[in-house]
Amino acid sequence: MTTTAERTRTACDVPARQRQAVTRACRLIERSDELPGLDRLAAAAGLSRFHFHRVFKRLTGVTPKAYADGQRARRLRDGLAAGASVTAAIYGAGFGSSGRFYASSTARLGMRPSAARAGGAGATIRFAVGQCSLGAVLVAATEAGVCTIALGDDPARLVRELQDRFPRATLAGADASFERWVAAVVGLVERPAAGLDPELPLDIRGTAFQLRVWEALRGIPPGSTASYAEIARRIGRPGASRAVAAACAANPVAVAIPCHRVVRTDGSLSGYRWGVERKAALLERERAGRG
Repeated sequence: MTTTAERTRTACDVPARQRQAVTRACRLIERSDELPGLDRLAAAAGLSRFHFHRVFKRLTGVTPKAYADGQRARRLRDGLAAGASVTAAIYGAGFGSSGRFYASSTARLGMRPSAARAGGAGATIRFAVGQCSLGAVLVAATEAGVCTIALGDDPARLVRELQDRFPRATLAGADASFERWVAAVVGLVERPAAGLDPELPLDIRGTAFQLRVWEALRGIPPGSTASYAEIARRIGRPGASRAVAAACAANPVAVAIPCHRVVRTDGSLSGYRWGVERKAALLERERAGRG
């Protein structure tokens, strides 16, 4: 298995001109209404098609198409939040046709776009609060998958935070099938080194930058850590350590996206959305499981 240090060396070994070329390609994707073809992106980067695709994924952690999908999803959410009609938001996000969007809208939003615009109105979110060795754990899911995993001491507070996040959604209690998801999450908390159950779908939404950070976090092996600066370099944004920290703080699914594996440059533990003590406990369990 590739270690954190090895992956960091790999990113640093990429010539500066290639990092700059990937940055230019990212800006081109962000400015374009529709995803530019791979040939056009490679030409803009001054690389061959194959080499460009490999370097882009190496530096950002995602393919050019996945990066563009994240950009379109962000534009869609911004348009809906600004009050645009669903049709206007779809075209404004660069989908080209409503049919193309609706074919994948559940995967992008986890709920119907009109519901997303209205704070979850019309959507049903199942949830349950259980107990684990780190305290209370709340698990919530849309039709697309788990959208929230939260840890805390006060179950009622966890539920209030879920209500604040989806103020117009219908929150429903768990059924027998959902309880299996809760059990899988509790198992992940108790044995984080085992990794996420492949049968547990996630519905995570964020900006293109957040999605890149979260994908990079999932590449950190259990029991290992990386600094905010390392993650920033890994996604091709050196100097964006603070933005990486903010993306970690915005992580909606504790442990499933292992933001607890990110530490300060000197190796010390920094803040953790669900408490530094829990962060330390999770890392200790992973190191014990690795040994």
